[in-house]
Amino acid sequence: MISEENRNRLIYGIIYITFLLFGITYSTLSCSVLFGLIGVICLHEIWKLRKGKKKIFAILYVLTPFILIQILIWKYLSFNIYETENWNFEPILYLVILTSIYDTFAYLVGVRFGKNKIIPTISPKKSWEGFFGGFLFTAFASAYFFNSDTTTFLFYSFLIPISATTGDFIESSFKRQADVKDSGNLIPGHGGMLDRMDSLLISISIISLLIIYT
Repeated sequence: MISEENRNRLIYGIIYITFLLFGITYSTLSCSVLFGLIGVICLHEIWKLRKGKKKIFAILYVLTPFILIQILIWKYLSFNIYETENWNFEPILYLVILTSIYDTFAYLVGVRFGKNKIIPTISPKKSWEGFFGGFLFTAFASAYFFNSDTTTFLFYSFLIPISATTGDFIESSFKRQADVKDSGNLIPGHGGMLDRMDSLLISISIISLLIIYT
């Protein structure tokens, strides 16, 4: 029988993802406002985590992807043809979906089979078994989305597990230094907004820069 903690995690996780997907796909403005709001919340949480400590790296780490994604949204993914808005939300949508798939299956496989920890002094729950389990399911999902585009399939398959895990370790190190379990309590069962976004921050920056410069 599912525990109350995992039930809350599932319910509020679904609500969060639904809200995220709607904001991304509805319009250029809704996506911009969505990530603007998330960015403000994440900045507030990282400011609290770094209270009494140096903040420059932490602030830049959180702020950079939210600036880049606004540039990406308005300059590279949105355009008008004959006064009709064309909103190319697919790059952001796929990034969010595949990162959620990685996070979910890395967690499930790690809980069930995780024995070999990656960096236990920073994040004791992250295991190599969870990493490769999440990687495998991310690759399957990427193959489904990009079955005719090998380059994009390989890019997303490798980018997301590596960047998501790295982002998680960076945030975990901030939380460990602050001696807290979560960055906040905004989302029951998940912690703060930064706890949900940590696996996306590096990916957003990389995707944004690649689209901007290519």
